[in-house]
Amino acid sequence: MNMAMHSKPVPAHRAATLGIVLPAKNEAAALPELLDRLRAIYPKTEILLIDDGSNDATARLARAHGARIITHPYSMGNGAAIKAGARAVNGEIIVSLDADGQHRPEDIEKLLAKLDEGYDMVVGARDNASQASVGRSLANRFYNALASLLVGHRIADLTSGFRAVRAAKFREFLYLLPNGFSYPTTITMAFFRAGYSVAYVPIETGQRNGHGSHIRPLRDGARFLLIILKVATLYSPLKLFAPASVLFFLLGLGNYGYTYAVEGRFTNMSALLFSASVIVFLIGLLSEQITALMYKDGRYSDSRESH
Repeated sequence: MNMAMHSKPVPAHRAATLGIVLPAKNEAAALPELLDRLRAIYPKTEILLIDDGSNDATARLARAHGARIITHPYSMGNGAAIKAGARAVNGEIIVSLDADGQHRPEDIEKLLAKLDEGYDMVVGARDNASQASVGRSLANRFYNALASLLVGHRIADLTSGFRAVRAAKFREFLYLLPNGFSYPTTITMAFFRAGYSVAYVPIETGQRNGHGSHIRPLRDGARFLLIILKVATLYSPLKLFAPASVLFFLLGLGNYGYTYAVEGRFTNMSALLFSASVIVFLIGLLSEQITALMYKDGRYSDSRESH
């Protein structure tokens, strides 16, 4: 059943402040239905599709169904597509969703209603039933828990690409976003670091149309964990460096206690571990100061994006 037939268009004032960004790579199978549903609900809203080097009819079908197109000559990644869309789209609010049909256009109003409560970004959080596999679900739980620990706020879905965000604030952090699939991780933690408010709205996702996910769990899982650690050093370096410093100190203390009891002396290994503890802590302290400067009033990001 075509759900667009039962969708009511949104008020004109909402459409005027909204821009919809769709990153897409080889999504010809899903686009016609998705764009028809979006257009039925948002007849006056700009829909911008970024064709990330597709080799199928993605661009042609999107244009035929009323979307504006930006075409990459080759695949640059999901993050690069989002950045291109954020720079080019009009509207004070940007809504991004996947072009493979898994996100329901009807759920956009849930995000916007939450955004109207005063939040700066609202993310559609998938439940366990919406995860692609048990392994993916467990991995996402781990990433969510780790990120929540780092930022001090509950993060319900770190990797969801379905979100509504205030455009001006989103553009402050474009220079931070990677070109790959992990842009949601970076932008979420950057918003928390900058003191912007983030909310989560439960959603259900459907099956992907056409091809499967572009993410390869074994290869991209380790890469994704590395990205979280890199983002953590951008968010609050001391939360990583301080525990490492304490660990080196305790190892040095333990080694000194053992060698003093057995050999009655202070060894080079104990000196090395104590020195490592101090060095790691000082690196973390310096990194914390640099990070604070990077997020100061968004000036650093604005200057980067102007070039």
